[in-house]
Amino acid sequence: MLNIIKIERYSEEELISRLKNLCMLTAPDVYPYRDAYISLERISTDYITPPQRYVLVGELKKVRDLRLTLMEHGIDVFNLNGYVNIWLEGEETPVTVLPPVVEESIEASGAVVNVINDGMHRLFMARLEWVIPQVIFVRGIPKKLPYYAYPIPDGWKGVSEMEELPPGYIKKWHRIENYKSLYRNFNSVFENVGAPRGYTKK
Repeated sequence: MLNIIKIERYSEEELISRLKNLCMLTAPDVYPYRDAYISLERISTDYITPPQRYVLVGELKKVRDLRLTLMEHGIDVFNLNGYVNIWLEGEETPVTVLPPVVEESIEASGAVVNVINDGMHRLFMARLEWVIPQVIFVRGIPKKLPYYAYPIPDGWKGVSEMEELPPGYIKKWHRIENYKSLYRNFNSVFENVGAPRGYTKK
């Protein structure tokens, strides 16, 4: 179990205000959410589509430990109504826990898909626990800045639980070759949110 020594809670208004100032990872002067409509919504995972073809069992266990630990502090990871910063024993800087991020995406077929940007393992766990999770729902993102991978055509049925990934495994089907240019930099406005390997805050 995690040993959390301090927690700070932040409101929905603070969450949305910060998200409006989030920038792109490789283009710090571009703000993909600035003119988007952002809200906190409770959405069944049946209406949310993953872009990733797997979940790691080890990560699922970490997410479960976080959920159980936060419950002891009176915080429901599936109903944050904002976000929290948590300090873990032995760490000097906090970790930000956000609701999962879901973006409305209009695909070439004309289909409107609610694709997971962040929080894949938490949303998979929500399915395991029959929970309707609260998510950050983002609509109206500029068409030139879509999420960097396509949603899986067969949805959750196409997601496998895996202990580890074999060499050459295709995790996601990227939209463009330089797909990292479409990464959103959550660490530009929050603390220690999961980021692609090799990048640091700001």
